[in-house]
Amino acid sequence: MSRRVVVTGMGAITPVGNTVDEFWSNVKKGVVGIGPITQIDTEEYKAKLAGEVKDFDPKEYMEPKSARRMERFAQFAVAAAVQAWDDSGLEMDKEDPFMVGTSVGCGIGSLQCMEREYKKLLDKGPGRVSPLMIPMLISNIAAGNVAIRLGLKGKNINVVTACATGTHCIGEAFRSVQYGEADVMIAGGAEAAITELGVAGFTSMTALSLATDPKKASIPFDVNRSGFVMGEGAGILVLEELEHAKKRGAKIYGEVIGYGATNDAYHITSPAEDGSGAAKAMEFAIKDAGVSAEEIDYINAHGTSTHMNDLFETRAIKLAMGDAAYKCKVSSTKSMVGHLLGAAGGVESIACLKSINDNFVHTNAGLTDKDPECDLDCVMGDGIEMDVNVAMSNSLGFGGHNATLVFKGYAE
Repeated sequence: MSRRVVVTGMGAITPVGNTVDEFWSNVKKGVVGIGPITQIDTEEYKAKLAGEVKDFDPKEYMEPKSARRMERFAQFAVAAAVQAWDDSGLEMDKEDPFMVGTSVGCGIGSLQCMEREYKKLLDKGPGRVSPLMIPMLISNIAAGNVAIRLGLKGKNINVVTACATGTHCIGEAFRSVQYGEADVMIAGGAEAAITELGVAGFTSMTALSLATDPKKASIPFDVNRSGFVMGEGAGILVLEELEHAKKRGAKIYGEVIGYGATNDAYHITSPAEDGSGAAKAMEFAIKDAGVSAEEIDYINAHGTSTHMNDLFETRAIKLAMGDAAYKCKVSSTKSMVGHLLGAAGGVESIACLKSINDNFVHTNAGLTDKDPECDLDCVMGDGIEMDVNVAMSNSLGFGGHNATLVFKGYAE
């Protein structure tokens, strides 16, 4: 039996705020959280900008000893999960811990740890490599640490699909609750890959914007877009079976009603040029949601600000939705926070739910000269106050991974 799944808690660590309220307040205002990279010396690097998390103190969310045994991405995941858990009002002593699960992903894991320990290996020999290296750098340790911090003994998974990670994690958590494997799932993604290797690797594949003006670096759908800007952070949702949520009088932010996932089977970094793979993920999600394309009010696009992504995603939206593609608003949160990689889908799902709650669609910050080929209704200037009942979020990852979620305002 398929069960209804609602969102009862949210947590966010982002370049424009380390709580959901701060994040959303700044997104509504079009605040850009991109600036000069401070975590590494960029003198020899072509890419100079990133969306860095500011003023983050892990000790607000965990014991200092625990924090020292976690790399930055895992700290972000635990912090956002604690926020979401507290927001939900759930109390573990009132739950069956084996029916509360975790689906938190990270696209890359800790490059910081890898760089640091490899240097030790070269300089001091293999005996000096930390015994904690492996459990600190592997990507699933974010999910593991979230479960340990909150006492979640149910299903625990870490879907790793590059930039689609967060969306796949939420989608698979949705299925887990829908089909009775769990009553509650903590779901989303985290990432912190602004390191020497991370920036060098993405720069070498010509994926990053080399712009020096933070307001003109991440500009999805603009004719002058030149690549994505690396970001970092975490976005976590609490997904809960509807009757379970109602029984405890939980506040409900919205309902997850659809999930679709496909692969392009085309290229390791480029989406399919005709958008067919991403379009099919949207079609599956819309069908799963039981809505028509005409009912979708807002699309939070993957919108990375690379030439290929924005063009091919535009084609995909039109292929999936037909004429209805021109009747909904489209914007990319990455225009303000950069590309959070494995965390993107989690943070962008929060943006969709806040859009539904506030009846507000945020702008594409920095979009001034729209690419004629990206001819959808991409929001420019200020955000728009409008009725938002159904919102869709897209994520596309290297390897051809496509994932789409559909959210709806909650009604009995």
